[in-house]
Amino acid sequence: MASRPSTLPLIVAFCLANNFSQLGLATFPALLPTFIAEWQLSNTDAGWINGIFFASYLITVPVLVSLTDRMPARKIYFICLILISLTSFGFAFLAEGFWSAMALRLLAGIGMAGTYMPGLKLLTDNLKARDGDKDQSRAVSFYLANFGVGMALSFYFSGVIAAAFDWHWAFAVAAMGPFGSMILAATVLPREDPASMARPTTHLLDFRPVFRCRAAMGYVLAYTAHNFELFAFRSWVVAYLAFAAAGPTGDMGWSITAIVALLNLLGLPASVLGNELACHFGRHRTITIIMLTSAVIACLLGFLAHWPFWVVVGLAFIYAVTVIGDSSAITAGVVDAAPEGYAGATMAVHSCIGFTGSFAGPLMFGVVLDLTGPGGIGGETVTSWGWAFVFIGAVATLGPLALALSRDKIKPL
Repeated sequence: MASRPSTLPLIVAFCLANNFSQLGLATFPALLPTFIAEWQLSNTDAGWINGIFFASYLITVPVLVSLTDRMPARKIYFICLILISLTSFGFAFLAEGFWSAMALRLLAGIGMAGTYMPGLKLLTDNLKARDGDKDQSRAVSFYLANFGVGMALSFYFSGVIAAAFDWHWAFAVAAMGPFGSMILAATVLPREDPASMARPTTHLLDFRPVFRCRAAMGYVLAYTAHNFELFAFRSWVVAYLAFAAAGPTGDMGWSITAIVALLNLLGLPASVLGNELACHFGRHRTITIIMLTSAVIACLLGFLAHWPFWVVVGLAFIYAVTVIGDSSAITAGVVDAAPEGYAGATMAVHSCIGFTGSFAGPLMFGVVLDLTGPGGIGGETVTSWGWAFVFIGAVATLGPLALALSRDKIKPL
């Protein structure tokens, strides 16, 4: 009997494709101090530009991901890769202030909506076609955890290219990434997508079967709290570390964007480890411990901004591990809990509701900074940073609460 072909090239190719498509994802937050100064943005303005990306993502993801239950996922995936490239080119040559940046980041969010979860659906469909009912949680874990690698590369190359040239070049180079994604995906995918084993019996945007599944919805709400905290941190960490570096202890000559790139690189091992712990000790228990630990660290981090810079950076590294450590376990849980025939619809609900947190987190972090700053100008005192981090830590505690309320319905893994 002939052995089945290895699925490793497929997994690796999709992880790398995700990295290429993400090259422009963090360019704006990576260069946030530059844009605040050049365009005279308030912290709330900056929060809107960071957040609108995720707002457009959550508005369009229900349609784009649900469509993967009904039509070839690759069509959506490739079209949206082209859109991501066009928006990065557009930012490089057309962005000149708040409104143009808002419009282009909105379009970039649509591109991500058609690539991130549809890419996962495309990957898992092909894995199931090759391996049947074999547990795919590790493949899901690596794909999701690899998101942090893409963010790290985006932060790093954005800083390096902007320092060598300017921010226009950072976006222009990032626009080339999606073409690498298309080449990788086309190389490893079969000519046709695998046939769906079960098709939905409801219309495209009828998500009632998903909403009735308490097991899935527990993970969806936990994911929302997770994203609120995670993307607030990712969107503001450069500005926070720049503030800490300007304090009485100095910055020790370290590149802020390089530090943040390393912070994001921790996402891969942290998220994979979190999923492995979930497999051994129970998904519900592991997610709860990680999220509560992350919330405690968040409540400390902002208030310690004027401690020795190496202490601040060290605590930020610990926080980077806890803030992402639950990600793969949560999404693997929702994929496992999806009703039969509604995998795409469940991922759509997971992304749509979950990414309300991704939109609200960066925005509300900036709002709290301004509300707690002297004269309504945030980010200038340790106190304003402290309360902003406390706020996102408090929201993170809602994740374990959501899981607890649906505990009796969650599978025992």
